[in-house]
Amino acid sequence: MTKILEGKSIGRKRRVGIVASRFNGEITERLLKGCLAELVRAGVKKENITVTWVPGAFEIPFVAQELIVKKKNDGVIALGAVIRGETAHFDYVSSGLVQGIMKVQLVTRSPIAFGVLTTNTDRQALERSGGKHGNKGREAAEVLLQILNLKDQI
Repeated sequence: MTKILEGKSIGRKRRVGIVASRFNGEITERLLKGCLAELVRAGVKKENITVTWVPGAFEIPFVAQELIVKKKNDGVIALGAVIRGETAHFDYVSSGLVQGIMKVQLVTRSPIAFGVLTTNTDRQALERSGGKHGNKGREAAEVLLQILNLKDQI
C-alpha cells in the first residue's frame, strides 16, 4: 500500500476525523499512534486531525457521522478492539458496529476506514496493533487517504 501514498501531498488539505474506543484502551492507543504517524507522514496537518474518544466500539458509527456532518471532515477512521469473550456480546457489538459504519458511509457519502480489531484473544489484538502483524491503525489511515483520493478521481 505504501507505494501508492509516496510523498507528502496525498494528505495535504484533508480534514480527517478519528473515532477511538476507550474500551480495550491499551490496544486502541497503539492503533491511534500508528494512525496519527501515517496521517502526518502523508501530509495531513495536525490541526486538520480531530481525535474523539467514545466509551466503546458500539458508539463509533454515531460519532463518526457527527464528525462528518458537523465537523466537515473529509473522512473518518474508526479505531478500537472488540475481543471475543464467553458471551454473545462480541457478536452483537461487532455486527452493529460494521452495519452502522456502512450505513453512515452511504448516507453521508464519506468514507470511514475500518481500524477496529475483532479478535479472539488479547494477544491477537496486540500483534495487530504494532506487533508482528503490523499496525492496523496505520493501515486504516492509508486506506482512508486512498479512498479519498479515488473519490476525487471519480
